[in-house]
Amino acid sequence: MTADLAPQRRVRRRRLTLTAGRYTALILVAILCVGPLLWQVSTSLKGNGVDIYSSPPKLLPEKPTLGAYAKVADIVPIWHYAMNSLLVAVAVVCTNVIGATCAGYALAKMDFRGKKLAFVVFLTAMLVPGEVVLIAKYMLALSMGINNSLLGVILPSAVGALNVLLMRNAMSGIPNELEEAGIIDGANAWQRFRRIAVPSVRGTIAVVAIFAFVGAWDNFLWPLIVLSDQSQYTLTVGLNYLQGTFVKDPRVIAAGTVVAILPLVVFFFALQRYFFRGVGEGAVKG
Repeated sequence: MTADLAPQRRVRRRRLTLTAGRYTALILVAILCVGPLLWQVSTSLKGNGVDIYSSPPKLLPEKPTLGAYAKVADIVPIWHYAMNSLLVAVAVVCTNVIGATCAGYALAKMDFRGKKLAFVVFLTAMLVPGEVVLIAKYMLALSMGINNSLLGVILPSAVGALNVLLMRNAMSGIPNELEEAGIIDGANAWQRFRRIAVPSVRGTIAVVAIFAFVGAWDNFLWPLIVLSDQSQYTLTVGLNYLQGTFVKDPRVIAAGTVVAILPLVVFFFALQRYFFRGVGEGAVKG
C-alpha cells in the first residue's frame, strides 16, 4: 500500500509546488504593479514634517493629511483641467465604441469591394508609430482651424485601429447561422447589426471603452502640442506645471498623480465584469 501511495504523494507535492510558485509569481507581479501606486498615495498623505525618504520606508503615515491635495488645487485649476479631460475621454469613448463597432461588423460580416484592402490599412496603421504622423496631424488640425481646442484633441483619437480590429475579431466569432437566420426573417443589415451582433459582443465593447478611456485620459504629447490656451488644457498637461514649479515638494506631485489616476481606477472597476468577459470574445475565429 505504501508503494502505491508514493506516486500519488509525489504528484500532490508537484501540484503544491506549482501552485505555490504561481501564487508567488502573482504576488510579486502585484507588488510591482500596485506598489508604486500605494507609495504615491502614501507620499501624498504625509505632512511637511515627515521624512518621505526615511529608512526603512514607512508606507502608512502616522498622521495622514490632505494638505498636499489642497495645494494642488491652489497651484493649478485642477478641477477645470479634470473636466476638460473628462469631456475628451467621454467623446473618445463614444466615437470609438460606435465607429469601431460599425467598422468591425462591416469587416467581419459584410462583403464589399476593397474589404481586404481596408483590413490591411487598419493593420498597417497599428504598425506606424504615432510620433511619425505627429507633424502631419498638427498641420491638418491647423488647416481645419481646430488647433487649440478640445475638438482638435478628440478627432485624432476618434476611432483607433486596434479597437476596430478587436471588434472585427469579436464579430467574426459570431456564428454565421445567426446571420442567416436574421436574413431569412427579413432583417436588413442594420437590424442584424443592432439585434444580433451588438448584444453578442458587449464584453468586447467594454474592452474598447476601457482602452479608449485610458488612452484619452493619459494622452499627454498630443494635447501638449495642439493646445496653447491654458483654459483648454487637459489634466495631464496641466499637472505638468507641478513638476516645474514645485519640484522640491514631491507630496504635491504625488497628490496630483493620485487625482489623475483615480478616475481610471473607478472606470475600470465599473466595467471589469464586462472587461474580463470580453477578453475571450472572438477567440474562436481570427
